Amino acid sequence: MSTNGQDRDPDIELFVKAGSDGESIGNCPFSQRLFMILWLKGVVFNVTTVDLKRKPADLHNLAPGTHPPFLTFNGEVKTDINKIEEFLEEMLCPPKYPRLAAKQRESNTAGNDIFAKFSAYIKNTKLEANAVLEKGLTRALKKLDDYLNSPLPDEIDADSMEEEKGSNRHFLDGNELTLADCNLLPKLHIVKVVAKKYRNYDIPSEMTGVWRYLKNAYARDEFTNTCAADSEIETAYKDVARRLAK
Repeated sequence: MSTNGQDRDPDIELFVKAGSDGESIGNCPFSQRLFMILWLKGVVFNVTTVDLKRKPADLHNLAPGTHPPFLTFNGEVKTDINKIEEFLEEMLCPPKYPRLAAKQRESNTAGNDIFAKFSAYIKNTKLEANAVLEKGLTRALKKLDDYLNSPLPDEIDADSMEEEKGSNRHFLDGNELTLADCNLLPKLHIVKVVAKKYRNYDIPSEMTGVWRYLKNAYARDEFTNTCAADSEIETAYKDVARRLAK
């Protein structure tokens, strides 16, 4: 990237939640969402992990009362995640940076109830409620699976007389990662790791769309290198995941 004059990248620092060691990346799907967006934009930026147990005074002065993630853009503090996403899409735009907005409106809402269903399932302590809550999570995942396996408009050949085939696209909105994926993938990964660890729940293998989606995500540095370690995610949920009372 050229660094002369106006072609310079803006000065961006992203503050994300630190892991239990105080340094590595912690479990925070919102931190990962912004980390992925900046990486996909191809902009030069710095990342600082913030240990919430020992929040440094200078950070407290920078964004009082704010938990990570937040960022500074040319010295200006931005704290609202949805607004940050809109701001970055507007400021880091073509021709220098790619647009990341999904083309299909449905891509932005696909899978949006999975995390709520997962949270209810994992926090539940009553054995008799477990099956119903598990079913709710499976249903939400199935909805996402159906979306990922249904062809998008640009995958359908209008002139073809053949029967409509399923979709083999890599991600929610096509073969490239979009803002929709930056939002959903970090949460979906947490669901996969935590449900297995604390409820021995696996995403059903017949959900080929969801598994294809995850496999393609794990093949991308923008996802794997912004993700907390599985052990970090499990530790974060140790007190949240309630034991089922007999």
